[in-house]
Order: sequence, then C-alpha cells, then structure tokens
Amino acid sequence: MPPARPSVDSRRPRLTPAVADVRRAVRESLADLSAEGSPHESSRPLVLVALSGGPDSLALAAATAFEAPRLGVRAGAVVIDHGLQAESATVARRAADAALALGLDPVRVERVAVGAQNGPEAAARDARFERLESVARGLGAAAVLLGHTLDDQAETVLLGIARGSGTRSLAGMAEVSGLYRRPLLGLRRSTLHAACADQQLLPWHDPHNDDERYTRVRVRHAVLPMLEEALDAGVVDALARTAAIAREDAEALDRMVDEATGDVVEHAEAGCSLPVAWLAANPAALRHRMIRLVARAEFGVSISRDQTLEVARLVTDWHGQGAVHLPGIRVERTAGSIVFTAAEDRDQR
Repeated sequence: MPPARPSVDSRRPRLTPAVADVRRAVRESLADLSAEGSPHESSRPLVLVALSGGPDSLALAAATAFEAPRLGVRAGAVVIDHGLQAESATVARRAADAALALGLDPVRVERVAVGAQNGPEAAARDARFERLESVARGLGAAAVLLGHTLDDQAETVLLGIARGSGTRSLAGMAEVSGLYRRPLLGLRRSTLHAACADQQLLPWHDPHNDDERYTRVRVRHAVLPMLEEALDAGVVDALARTAAIAREDAEALDRMVDEATGDVVEHAEAGCSLPVAWLAANPAALRHRMIRLVARAEFGVSISRDQTLEVARLVTDWHGQGAVHLPGIRVERTAGSIVFTAAEDRDQR
C-alpha cells in the first residue's frame, strides 16, 4: 500500500488555537528578518522549511506560508529523500506537492546517500544537514526552519542524561543555531498534530517513528509517558526548562573560555601550550573547557571526559608523570606549561 499523501484541502480553514499558536511561533521566529514594505521581491530574505511531510514540519510549512508574506519574507521548502524506505521517492514528491499547494516557492527535492558510519540515525542526520546547508547556500537563504518541538527537546535532554553527557549536550537544541531556526521548540507535538487536522492537512507518518529499534523511539513511547505518569504531567516542560538553564550556563562558560584564549594560549611551530598557573587558578569547568578547546581548535580532535581528566591531572595531580597520549596529540608538562604537540607515529603505537 502506498504511503499516505500529505495534501492540502482547498477550503479555507478556520483559525483555531493550535493554528494560531503555530503561526505566532513562526512570526516571532522570523520577526528580525522582516522586510515588510520592500518593493522588490528579489531583495526580500528567503527562508526554507525543512519539510519531511510529517505533522510537525507540515504544520510549520503551513504557518510559514501564511506568515512569511506578511513579513515581507520569501518562503520555500527543501524535502530530503534519504532513500531509506521503499516508497521514499513518492513520499518526498508528495511532500513537495503539499509545499507547492501551500504557496511555498522555491521547492526542492534532494536525494541523499546515507552512509553506515555512526549508525543509521546519525548518518541520516549528517547527510540531511549537509544537503540542507548546500541548498541554502545555493539559493542564498537567510535561514532554514526545522520542525523540532518541545517533546523533541525533552527527548534530547533525556538521551543526554542517559549517555552521561555534559552541559552542552543537556542544553538540547537551540532556537537559533547559525543558519538553523527552530520556531516550534515551545510547542507540544500534539499542538502540531491539531494544527494539521484543523487546516485539513494530511501528513505522512514515518514508520521509523514507531520502530522500537531506535533509542529515541523508545524514549518517546515508553520512557517519557512513564515519567509523566509516575512523576508529573509537566515533566516535558521541566526537561525543556532544564535544557534552557544548561544552555545559559554552557554559553556563559564557553564565552569566558573563548575570551581567555588569546591571553593564555601560546602558539609554537609544532603545537601550543597553556600556562599551568591559569589552569590551576580556575574552576574545573573552565579548565576542562580550555583543554577541549585546544584539542579541537588546534588539532581537530574531540576528546572524551576521561581524556580531558587525564590531561587535567598534569595540573591538579602533578608528580612528575610522563606525557598523556591522545589521538594525534601528545600532551606533557614542561617548565610551568602544558604543552600540546602533534603526535609522531611512534607515540601512536
């Protein structure tokens, strides 16, 4: 049986609370791009909706199609076909048809190849974002709108907790992150479903969203409902608040480290160094961030917490130990400095 077709009914729908909530969220997200009154369409900013045809992104597309022209903003859509399901091309084409029926223009359908690295979810996500960025650059888009909801945010926080992640992961998804905007992060998934029903929009329901092989699906269908029943119906909102607080803390600490970088990092031909005195005088949160920043910015290496702590012990638990060997990096304490250098082949054996 072919997949359900996301479509648009030609009858003018009534304005319901759900429709109003989604439109308001989109209007607030796009307010800073407003070119209302601009006489030349070509000078108006373009936003693109990342559209799968599912309820969240379809409700987002409908609200964007309604609000963008009133703000003097052009609105289009990009449909990514991951090729992971037998009917994926048909689903993508029908989502594009729905976008055109809503009045979005341009509408692009993009097929991507999903690799096997890091698991299918991560590989599909990486391929999707790479293509979204490519299309956005090609079209000169000011923003790409994503349909993540409050429920998605809560799931992200729970997954971060389960993995033992730090504040950056617990911070969840930001409303604005570079090119990407998430207007719906303050709305429940049920509101998006209601908005589709109220506007006679017929979304596609991805069978992967019910596949218990995926960790996020198990969190969605088992863990979160159990928490809401056992703890409180407001646990989704509480998790989203946790994300907001963690994001504020993470951004403040990251800013402090970034501002200190120019003063404390000493560059050399083979690498760089950090003064032991600065690392010792600052709290662990700043010390660890500085170590990770140097590894990432200078050597392109993301290090784990255990690896970070091994380097930090050269400051906090120094008793003459030898170098710490990280992937592609050799770290040692020398004359009051923690010195990072590119590892030679012998260091990796």
